[in-house]
Amino acid sequence: MKRILVLLVVLFSIGFSKDITTELGKEAYNKGDYQKAAELWQKDCDSGEAKGCSLLGFLYQTGQGVKQDYQKAAQFFQKACDGGDALACLGLGVLYETGQGVKQNYQKAAQLFQKACDSGIALGCSNLGGLYQDGQGVKQDYQKAAELSQKACDSGNAKGCFNLGLLYHNGQGVNQDYQKAAELWQKACDGGNVGGCFNLGVLYKNGQGVKQDYQKAAQLYQKACDGGDAEGCSNLGLLYKNGQGVKQDYQKAAQLYQKACDSGEAKGCFNLGGLYDEDGQSFSTAKQYYGKACDLGLQLGCDNYKKLNEKGY
Repeated sequence: MKRILVLLVVLFSIGFSKDITTELGKEAYNKGDYQKAAELWQKDCDSGEAKGCSLLGFLYQTGQGVKQDYQKAAQFFQKACDGGDALACLGLGVLYETGQGVKQNYQKAAQLFQKACDSGIALGCSNLGGLYQDGQGVKQDYQKAAELSQKACDSGNAKGCFNLGLLYHNGQGVNQDYQKAAELWQKACDGGNVGGCFNLGVLYKNGQGVKQDYQKAAQLYQKACDGGDAEGCSNLGLLYKNGQGVKQDYQKAAQLYQKACDSGEAKGCFNLGGLYDEDGQSFSTAKQYYGKACDLGLQLGCDNYKKLNEKGY
């Protein structure tokens, strides 16, 4: 859903055609009348206006003003993309990447992202860079990934900065440089990418590329946690448990671990189990959280669950 909203922001930020019906649809959308917007953009699309088809596709993708229907979204994006609308190509690429409304096809996604990127859509470059980074639909090429991510980042795309930061951190396609990674993740974080905030927090905690600063790490983990990054909540909880950068507070740590665990973060469940385990009075509860961590794929959770189980808890 986050990516869909990003696409909508991009869509509305670069403007519309001069078509009056398209503009009226925009006014209706901004007023929250999504059904009226859908009607107007349907009319536009039927008259051969590619932008109307593109906008209508986004509404079907998000389920605003119409019943959510990824297959219909794909059809409208295809029509708009064929009509020269680069953002529709981007939207269609996302559907092919995720397999929503169409059969998942990374190669097709890459082609569509390339088309969007060539038309100056930064998010298209960023998404294409991600495919080169992972070797999905294209031959893995870290140098190409870095070039595309740099292009996206230079155009103000936070995801591009985040991806480029990963490449610098790992030394993939570029020389390893923690300081450069920190600068890029700061830029990504400032641009609203919570992953950038989290990764930068890790660097501050570990003193990689920046001077070690637990207080700064805590602030960044908080920002990531508030933005929906469960691992940020878990890591912030650990700082509260240890009293690093924040005043030691086991209750606050437990709340953050719980939030992370409820969001499916295995380390949050494991750390919460550890708190119950350490107090020596709630081994059965500790076992429960270790079990949840195990179910989420954390081997340490399985090991600790087994230990408590063998002790009869």
